[in-house]
Amino acid sequence: MGTVGLSLVNRFLSEALVLAGRVDEALSLARDALARSRDHKERGYEAWALRLLGEIASYPQSLDTETSEGHDREAAALATELGMRPLAAHCHLGLGKLKQRSRKRRQAQDHLIAATMMFRQMDMRFWLQKAETETRALG
Repeated sequence: MGTVGLSLVNRFLSEALVLAGRVDEALSLARDALARSRDHKERGYEAWALRLLGEIASYPQSLDTETSEGHDREAAALATELGMRPLAAHCHLGLGKLKQRSRKRRQAQDHLIAATMMFRQMDMRFWLQKAETETRALG
């Protein structure tokens, strides 16, 4: 395979490590995925790696809200530029959850509404339900 596409493989491995609770290892692979995607100008993979880094930074064991928000905003901007609507919706969902945890209700609501609308428009029912659940949790 060479090194082209390795950013995607590392991102998938990183996601699996996150699910296994091995956040430090996941962070290392996600950073590598981002670097490789940028080196090879794989902008779509770059956007997904940024979103993953944002998600990892929002985990309780590695909580860094500023870093998480920065990665999510960068991923959302790149996803929008590239027409990657599902990723942009995931970024809004991540930002909404982050703002909710930070007790920034209005900002959380704005992002969750955006995610809900986008998931509904794309008929992504599983994720729509997740976004709606998060919105209801705002009260």
